[in-house]
Amino acid sequence: MLIGDLPEFPEYDENYRAGFASFVGRPNAGKSTLTNALVGEKVAITSSKPQTTRHTIRGIVHRDHAQLVLVDTPGLHRPRTLLGSRLNDLVIDTLSEVDVVGFCLPADEKIGPGDKFIAAQLRKVPHQPVVALVTKVDKVARDQLPEHLVAVDQLGREHLAGEGKQAEGFSAIIPVSAVEGDQVDVVAEELTAMMPPSPPLYPTGELSDEPETMMIAELIREAALEDVRDELPHSIAVTVEEMIPREDRPQEKPLLDVHATIHVERNSQKAIIIGRGGSRLKQIGSHARTGIKKLLGTPVYLDLHVKVTKEWQRDPKKLNRLGF
Repeated sequence: MLIGDLPEFPEYDENYRAGFASFVGRPNAGKSTLTNALVGEKVAITSSKPQTTRHTIRGIVHRDHAQLVLVDTPGLHRPRTLLGSRLNDLVIDTLSEVDVVGFCLPADEKIGPGDKFIAAQLRKVPHQPVVALVTKVDKVARDQLPEHLVAVDQLGREHLAGEGKQAEGFSAIIPVSAVEGDQVDVVAEELTAMMPPSPPLYPTGELSDEPETMMIAELIREAALEDVRDELPHSIAVTVEEMIPREDRPQEKPLLDVHATIHVERNSQKAIIIGRGGSRLKQIGSHARTGIKKLLGTPVYLDLHVKVTKEWQRDPKKLNRLGF
């Protein structure tokens, strides 16, 4: 690499702060949407379907005097498959290495057993402060929010206060709407203030350290998740088999050939993904291609295939091959 090609890091002084924050919460608690809002670009896929996130995604938030690295995680849940157990293990491992935990609790749902389960898990992990992020406040009336904030505070006092924890439970409770951008800056300021003094960890302008192939696979999976039956999302996995620049293209008009496979567990699911006359698969390709083009900054030819990989969620060897 030439000297001129070396990445440029932000200028910093002794007051600069940088570190890692991890978002946890029940599936579909708004973790990925908040990650994208803080970063300012899409680095994590979002869907109305629970358990959309399967990999930790590092999104990087740049501020004048701080750098916040967001580690988005799969939703903690009571596992029913080997995949579910591995995802929970991934979350616990991540929590032990970050500087602060953001516990996402949707404003439009009452505190329930799932939230208490997560709080119990947090007690088992040595970590830095826990901040309650009350997400989706745009979905509730203003006069309903105070009662929910009291319930969140009570959850923290019951499950997090005590020896080795914050004496009063949550270090802070912040209502936020990632969709409307309400209080997103407040979340960034609160979390960066909790980071340790440190030089910047990533170059200026870098928004994620997720490999491009993984991000492309996730964009395809996001497109495949749209408008599918409730049982199907958990059975979908995507692998990128090949990415090759098209030969004999003018330099000013490049084209990237991307070959990817959508894995499902049953033939009936394969039929759903393909659709009548291939219409559903074409729709998935068109949707995903738009996101991939934006991600890579170059036109893309996307070649999608659907494969039945039976019981992949429960088979250790198949999970390994699919990247879990």
